[in-house]
Amino acid sequence: MPPRPRTLAAAIVAALALGAQAVPAAAADGPAGDSTTTTSRGVEIPAFYTPPSELPGADGTLIRHEPLPLALSLPGIDGPLPGRATRLMYKSTDANGEAVAVTGAYIEPAARWRGDGPRPLVAVAPGTMGQGDQCAASMALEHPLRLNGQTVSVGYEDLSVYRLLLRGVAVVVTDYVGLGTTDRLHTYVNRVDGAHAVLDAVRAARALDSASVTSESRVGLFGYSQGGGATAAAAELQPSYAPDVQLAGTYAGAPPADLTEVTKAIDGSDLAGALGWSLNGFLQTEPALRPIADRYINEAGQEALKDLSTMCVGDALFGYGGDSSTDWTKTGQSISDVIRAEPMLQTFLAEQRMGSLKPAGPVRVATGTSDDLVPHGQARRLAVDWCGKGAQVTYVPVLLPGVGSGLLNHFAPLLTDQGNAISWLTDRLSGEPAGSNCWSMPVQP
Repeated sequence: MPPRPRTLAAAIVAALALGAQAVPAAAADGPAGDSTTTTSRGVEIPAFYTPPSELPGADGTLIRHEPLPLALSLPGIDGPLPGRATRLMYKSTDANGEAVAVTGAYIEPAARWRGDGPRPLVAVAPGTMGQGDQCAASMALEHPLRLNGQTVSVGYEDLSVYRLLLRGVAVVVTDYVGLGTTDRLHTYVNRVDGAHAVLDAVRAARALDSASVTSESRVGLFGYSQGGGATAAAAELQPSYAPDVQLAGTYAGAPPADLTEVTKAIDGSDLAGALGWSLNGFLQTEPALRPIADRYINEAGQEALKDLSTMCVGDALFGYGGDSSTDWTKTGQSISDVIRAEPMLQTFLAEQRMGSLKPAGPVRVATGTSDDLVPHGQARRLAVDWCGKGAQVTYVPVLLPGVGSGLLNHFAPLLTDQGNAISWLTDRLSGEPAGSNCWSMPVQP
């Protein structure tokens, strides 16, 4: 019998908590950016995350920065291991063309880069962290586990960051638009917002005086799940949005390339709460959708959306795992049914779909063949679409058996394939040419 979502969530969080508690968190350091602070589910959001009233004009411009203590850190002869971190706030542009402040972190590795050329830079786009400001990946580097009775936040993305640092690769992590920053809601899985936040993080890292990376450093992108969607979108939009950020390679793991398909898959799944994050983000980006939401979403659904807007992924697993969106609508229809009935929603989601543009540089698309949370088929379709546009694609189907849990079917390929993904990306950062297996797509699972 497959495990219940809430039981499964408890097991995963407990396992991750054991690792996160092995090393105590370092004391906070660095000047605050503003005199005001806010709280989210009992967690005080540092004043640093409150954007100023006026933003600079150029995308990627540093707004402010301060030292960021890494929780999982050891003293070294030449400084802390695996590196020295800096909290960042930088300017970006959202999907509506409006200026927005985005936060993140840059980590200068202690390890020497042994590849060809100057030290490279990888922009890590985190997987699903949640929608509450306390869930931001930059905060998770300082606090890998938050468990205060009101929120459960786990910095699982720290693993990929540290593995890259140990190879001597500099890392910049984005928090995305609205996650961490206290002035707006996080636009979860928004294609343009995610891409811009990733590309502008690279620009911000290059502008940091203490960083060893320069405009001559090769750049790679790394992301899985929500992060895979953000890096895939960034690779597509780089030529038009950030021609100064040349990409040596992009890893897009389990990318949610077709949100219509992903919406159907996550409804009623372990991570059903992500459906609420998506709806909240859509309404943040496109207020014209509000009348449709008001027409369909009932009081319980409105309360769920409000509740989820401050939740992290652990909270959503416990609070909404296995729930169906039919309980959120006045008609008893699912959200997928509502999408089919509303052309404006269909148009909005079609604009979010990836695969219509040729990505810049070589890309590696990995997807678990049993992944039914971010469905395997739509991720494979992205690789096929890119191949059809003449892109240099390495497609990797991760062959794992289904285990009856959407969360595990989605999470297992991340761990199974992560080492190979990092090796592929560091080869690109060393200047080694990438192959392409587009020719084999007709027989690939």
